[in-house]
Amino acid sequence: MASSRAPRTALIAAAACLAAVSLTAPTTVSHADAPTAAPQLTAAASTFADPPTGSSAVSNLGATAGWKVLTSATATQGGAAISTPGFSTTGWLSVANDGGGAPGTEVNALLQNGSCPNVFVSTNMKTCFGQMTKVGAEGIAQFSVPWWYRTDFAAPPAGQDAKLVLNGVVGQADVWVNGTEVATSSTISGDYARNVFDVTGLLHAGGTNSVAIEVHPNNPTSMLTLDNVDWTQIPPDNNTGIQFPVQLQAGGPLVVGDAHVDQNTAANLSSSALTVKAVVTNTSATAQTGTVSATITPPGTGGTPITVSQSVTVPASSTQTVSFAPTVFPSLAIASPQIWWPYQLGGQPLYTLATSVAQGSTTLNSTSETFGIRTVTSYLTGAGTMAPSGVRAFKINNVPLVIRGGGWDPDLFLRYDPADTAKQIGLFKAMGVNTIRLEGHLMPPDWYQQMDAAGILVNAGYQCCDFWETTSYTAAQQADYQLIAQSLGQVLRNHPSVFSFQWSDNAPTATQETLALNGFAAADYGGPFVSSAEYNSSPQLGVSGEKEGPYDWVPPNYWYDTSHYPSGDSTLTNAGGSWGYDSEQSGGNTIPTLDSINRFLSASDQSALWQNPSANQYHDNYEGTRHTGYHFGTNYNLDTAVTDRYGAPTSLAQYVEEAQIQNYEDTRAQFEAFVDHSTNAVQPSTGTIYWQLNKGWPTLLWSLWNNDGDQAGAFFGAQKANRPLHALYALDNDTVTVDNLGGGAQSGLTVEAKVYDTAGNVLDDQTSGTLSLASQQVQNKVLTPKLPTAAGTVYFVELLLRQNGVLVDRNVYWNNTTTDAVNWTKTIGQPQASMNSYANLTALRGLAPATVSVSATTSSQAGPNGSDKLVTVTVTNTSETPAVGFFLRADLRRGTASGTELPGDNELQSSIWSDNDVTLWPGESETLTASYNSADLQGATPVVSLSGSNVAKTDTVAG
Repeated sequence: MASSRAPRTALIAAAACLAAVSLTAPTTVSHADAPTAAPQLTAAASTFADPPTGSSAVSNLGATAGWKVLTSATATQGGAAISTPGFSTTGWLSVANDGGGAPGTEVNALLQNGSCPNVFVSTNMKTCFGQMTKVGAEGIAQFSVPWWYRTDFAAPPAGQDAKLVLNGVVGQADVWVNGTEVATSSTISGDYARNVFDVTGLLHAGGTNSVAIEVHPNNPTSMLTLDNVDWTQIPPDNNTGIQFPVQLQAGGPLVVGDAHVDQNTAANLSSSALTVKAVVTNTSATAQTGTVSATITPPGTGGTPITVSQSVTVPASSTQTVSFAPTVFPSLAIASPQIWWPYQLGGQPLYTLATSVAQGSTTLNSTSETFGIRTVTSYLTGAGTMAPSGVRAFKINNVPLVIRGGGWDPDLFLRYDPADTAKQIGLFKAMGVNTIRLEGHLMPPDWYQQMDAAGILVNAGYQCCDFWETTSYTAAQQADYQLIAQSLGQVLRNHPSVFSFQWSDNAPTATQETLALNGFAAADYGGPFVSSAEYNSSPQLGVSGEKEGPYDWVPPNYWYDTSHYPSGDSTLTNAGGSWGYDSEQSGGNTIPTLDSINRFLSASDQSALWQNPSANQYHDNYEGTRHTGYHFGTNYNLDTAVTDRYGAPTSLAQYVEEAQIQNYEDTRAQFEAFVDHSTNAVQPSTGTIYWQLNKGWPTLLWSLWNNDGDQAGAFFGAQKANRPLHALYALDNDTVTVDNLGGGAQSGLTVEAKVYDTAGNVLDDQTSGTLSLASQQVQNKVLTPKLPTAAGTVYFVELLLRQNGVLVDRNVYWNNTTTDAVNWTKTIGQPQASMNSYANLTALRGLAPATVSVSATTSSQAGPNGSDKLVTVTVTNTSETPAVGFFLRADLRRGTASGTELPGDNELQSSIWSDNDVTLWPGESETLTASYNSADLQGATPVVSLSGSNVAKTDTVAG
């Protein structure tokens, strides 16, 4: 997502493309009014076990000894001295590898050593380190000079080859080993370029060896690295550092690596022909012969592994690709393979590929990794006036599906924690979406492995708005661009979760496209590839079929628009609602719960949050107080809508509730509209990527859950829309749609639609006939509720979906007969809506008080994120009058055996809810569940708090 998305000028072709490239060569600050800090990722030496590398020949440096890190302003001795074994690192920062096996960024090094406690609270980060206010060169003095990363390691046994592997740096780097420079910053540039250096002759057998890496400041406007665009505050160090492991490869005389599987699966999934490839390197000065073996082990137990082998002779000091083709090794043609599916459509069986190279009875080294068998089809469909070449769509295993997901944001300081990934997967699956988009922020191998196992689709790709989209590179930069593609392809190719790769705003130049596709081809990564996140095209890949925006507040009915698009902007940026494939879009700011707000906003921050919409909220981003165009530093547009639609808040608590009600209805409408319009013959809605899914720090901008796991209104609105079996109320034609987004056919379905006034009186009650829906089927216009007709009337619509008489889905809407009126002339092409008028929903403030009862029980049950407990909460509206219980919220808290909440921050942050923010009429009940980790209780009693817009708060022991 860009900080300035204007219509693009024509791309200028760069220099001629290159051939495949392989590079080988020898203080504490805190605010007085700051609240208790939210949990933050830590990286103490004992926190993480070193992740496996997938090869017995490869180890992560720093896994045992850790790293020593220091600014070059202090460490002035130079690389020859600093990389000499025995160099004194007294006074240096001690840094442990993170959960991805890497030492991390400069700020991470400072945080590991006690600098800036509660760095994410209020403006502590700015006070501690300073602030950057634009994407580009580093502007903070202490990070404007290179920093040194140093570690010691043991040499491999005498006679073995040793290679130093750098999997990229954020910025550029000079590399020294045992007093000798082996690479300069002219070679080591970019976060995803894998460079390998032969250091055999520099190592001391049986003694200590040292590597020192001088990392130069990152500049995303002149380097192929990464940045935070306008998603957050810019990390003070510009993310400068080492995000991926620094490794040592040792072995010989033959070393096998780069193992992977190419698959050719039948259209009907009845068979899959697998080709195994691996690269064997001869590290010696004479030709070497060995036996290369590959074993494919099927998922689960009881399957028979497939083992193939062949003899290979590799000339001196060279590499050779060994291929096992099914035409030569028939056992690699698998009948009835176990197919990998997205989690809502089926299972996630993963095969294991193991390879080895041996001489005689001695195995020299081995590799191991998993892969899944699945097919992806990417195509254009539904050409129309707005999208003349059609819109992008996907099939997984021949099943067409609506892509529904969000953009991923890693930890602000690029610290990787596998447990944090697991928790976020639990939130993702509880919300019911199916896709994560990685825009330029590619992740460590463990992240993809977890997505494979979870059945989550991943759309990877390049970043916008920086050097990735520069149209002219030097020869060295072209080489880097291609090497990065090859390096990325080697990481992504075997992961069934990764179903596509794309460029961002701009399509690549002809040169960039050729370089990238050559690099991906060298890695045997076949995509599919998409040329742009906007409606652009490139010479080889053609039309992208995608569009972008909006990014700031729009009303719920905006999402149902299918007739407006920006005149004169062929990229289809901010091009209206639910048609086509939108690669990034949302209604802007998302407001957390008070529990979460109290963890990261100071008292003054909180006061401004509800009383000063024009204030720059530090936890939006760095863009100041403007609120028009591509400026997202305030909550102004959201707050204006809250005030005009629900009434001016008179307290922080009321603001938070009203903002969450609005976030709920807006987010639900975005996802439901794309499901509802997926049946359109012309320019159908084929995908929506909410901008963004998560954030790498506490946020008020673009997120469906906060970094503490907070599930606020936007989360539950998205969750409601993405139920696998669901009834929705279409805001464009006031009809009811029923959809089945699960993996199997569903029958015996009926839907009831009830219309209420605000006093609780039933105005209309209709029930459909019996329905049957195939997997992924969407049936429109099942019912047409009769709405009140008087202008300005606020009403509710309740949908009750039953299967064989059992309620399986409830969905409640609130609206005004005088709806939100968008000024389309001023809105189209802009990242936010301009409004002629807002729907007046202030009558919801005057709802009669309702009474509810709550019962809660706890049982032991394994769940996401290692949770071992499940609380079941039944909420019943017990009102004697027709009073609706509106927007009822349950939270799980630490309390006493008598049901009293403990003081302070008592919410169980490990809890993940199945549903929440529910609305009930008298006599109705709903059962909610929440998984949680019992250790999160800290010895207390679980207590469920329940409150609503017109319901007083109660606490109930979850016995």
